[in-house]
Amino acid sequence: MTGSSAANGPEFDGVALPVPQLAPLTLDTPLKIALGATHATALLKAFGFQTVSDLLSHYPRDYADREVLRPLNQLTPGANITVIADIISAHEKRMASRRGTIVEVVISDGGGEFILTFFGKNSQQWRLDQLRPGLRGSFSGKVSKYQNRSQLANPSYKTFESEEEEARDDPTVRLRQKPLIPIYAATAAETSWSLQTMIDQVLRRLGHLPDPVPQDMRVENGLLDHTQAIRWIHSPDNPEQWKAAQETLRFTEAWVLQCALMQRHSLARERRTQPRVPTPGGYLERFDAALPFVLTVDQEICAVEIATDMARSGPMNRLLQGEVGSGKTVVALRAMLAVADSGGQTALLAPTEVLAGQHLRSITALLGPDLAAELMPTLLTGKLPVAQKRKALLRTVSGQSRIVIGTHALLSDTVTFFDLGLIVIDEQHRFGVDQRETLRLKGAEPPHVLVMTATPIPRTIAMTVFGDLDVSTIRMLPAGRQGITSIVVPLADHPTWFQRIWTKLAEELALGRQAFVVCPAISPVEIEEGSEAETEVSEEDKKMPLANVETVHEKLREFAPLAGYRIEALHGRMTSDEKDRIMRAFAAGEIDVLVATTVIEVGVDVPNASAMVVLDADRFGVSQLHQLRGRVGRGGVAGLCLLVTNSRPGSPARQRIGDVAATLDGFVLAELDLALRREGNVLGDLQSGDGSKLRFLRVAVDGDLIAQVRQAAYHLVTGDPGIRTNEALRDAIARRLNDSERSWLNKG
Repeated sequence: MTGSSAANGPEFDGVALPVPQLAPLTLDTPLKIALGATHATALLKAFGFQTVSDLLSHYPRDYADREVLRPLNQLTPGANITVIADIISAHEKRMASRRGTIVEVVISDGGGEFILTFFGKNSQQWRLDQLRPGLRGSFSGKVSKYQNRSQLANPSYKTFESEEEEARDDPTVRLRQKPLIPIYAATAAETSWSLQTMIDQVLRRLGHLPDPVPQDMRVENGLLDHTQAIRWIHSPDNPEQWKAAQETLRFTEAWVLQCALMQRHSLARERRTQPRVPTPGGYLERFDAALPFVLTVDQEICAVEIATDMARSGPMNRLLQGEVGSGKTVVALRAMLAVADSGGQTALLAPTEVLAGQHLRSITALLGPDLAAELMPTLLTGKLPVAQKRKALLRTVSGQSRIVIGTHALLSDTVTFFDLGLIVIDEQHRFGVDQRETLRLKGAEPPHVLVMTATPIPRTIAMTVFGDLDVSTIRMLPAGRQGITSIVVPLADHPTWFQRIWTKLAEELALGRQAFVVCPAISPVEIEEGSEAETEVSEEDKKMPLANVETVHEKLREFAPLAGYRIEALHGRMTSDEKDRIMRAFAAGEIDVLVATTVIEVGVDVPNASAMVVLDADRFGVSQLHQLRGRVGRGGVAGLCLLVTNSRPGSPARQRIGDVAATLDGFVLAELDLALRREGNVLGDLQSGDGSKLRFLRVAVDGDLIAQVRQAAYHLVTGDPGIRTNEALRDAIARRLNDSERSWLNKG
């Protein structure tokens, strides 16, 4: 046996043997095979990546042109740069003001010199051993100024022992000849540079990728094939290439998402369950006969849509959206009574104890004493006393209670239903896919599902996040509503108006009315859970202390114009009994002013409450302000909402509050909210799991694309519910779903 040749491969008895070829990588290839166990473990820890698809779906967040490789003497502060340079000198010194050392390294590219600084708590001799004068390396970081010197602080780097190693191991060297370098979202352990190296390695072994988008659709829309799009998004030669790749991947993302939603919708309709229809002379007929008001046209239409769905043998899966105070509860209650007529039960899931308690009171009042006694609406929350919880569980499992209202406690393994026929989920954006599924599995047969929201859903959100739901909408408000006047109180412009706020509140109370005062925090150090107090505000505004319930409650009791009025506090840290006691007292008119956090955001219905003061209104989002405002003006008198802010004139926060004050139309505000907020915040937990996050598709601006793709997805899935004719699409859907969603599709 003789030696081997790099060109010809190994030889045996003078005969050249073929060089073994590594198998091309696919999207489903595990990273431990593609990159080795060490890199695979690091990527799993840093990002949760397990397959080639996971890694290649980590698209660049930006591209750097030759600016990042410009000469050292032309670098500008604030720029994120990558340079190739020689190490001139390196030394370590102790920090004067605190424990630790600084390593200073001088590098040069022949046209100028630059300083690298590395901070450490202990000796950094190991770093000096790496950064020896005479070596060449690649250095990446953000340019900063210190003592009038430009520097990179704690940059990532790699050095090369030889030119051969540099050319072989550093992709940056190859990419220096290209005008664009991809920049990736990174961690301290996995830098953009290291991700670039690994992605480059994977791309070199990547085989042809099947395309989830049908060829005729791809041609019609001028899209790249999937393989080319993936290569160009990670390694473009010019801006036109990454833009074309991005457009293709945006379309692909919309297509796969809509097909997944349509498939879930189709499979849900194929399931079989018990139709739930009212009986002559039954609960629903008796309820309608005693109803003291006439339903609005929108309520009637939604009621018919729901009744039609529930009369089918396939389970209903419907979203009921409506303006604040539009009467969704009475529509949902009619569905509950149809289920009760058939011998079944309804589970109403609410996000907070305050809202669950309010639902119990309002439903009991709507039913009247006779129906309430027969149907026995029951409250079940995690903080109920043991004896009450035991009684509620017994009523639920025996079927004695036909309407069970609760919080997350309903999801507990200890809760069993006699015949769960309908699930109603209020404020559905507070619950994820897993929770909805947990409750659904408590039915012997798939129950009908009605999810409700008082936050109007923009059309594009309805097509993406809720694409598997049929949608019913209530826009009209019941007759007799007097409307709400909203006024911005800009304390930055008029500090003295702060006293006038409380004088105005006293004027409302003098008329025999009640009021809310809303704060974003419970105490000076505790923000209310669920509050949007970290919404986008200026750094200067963030430094100001937040208005809090404890302080405001104390101060208002000392304010002379409010002397003699009953002022109480309400927040999420209170026990269930405390919250219920205070809400009952407020509803009964025994409390004049309720100083509260966002626990009163939804579901609280006190007709005599006519005024609301929202302190630090700039710390709440558009939808949350609209929801809060909806707690007043629910009776026969007009509501007043004062939006108090310290934000500066012309700031985004001031503009946001002004927009809320300018309209009471929740659908207009929903579109505004979508435009203002970050995509991830809009989607929230509804897109659960890393696999279901949107990368390029933006529901705020891609409505036309989503609608176009949705129509095509409907036609495809209608004719082929299992998507058996497009294996690549079927695989792409499986990759984008998380485990719970995938198991949901496989149930039934």
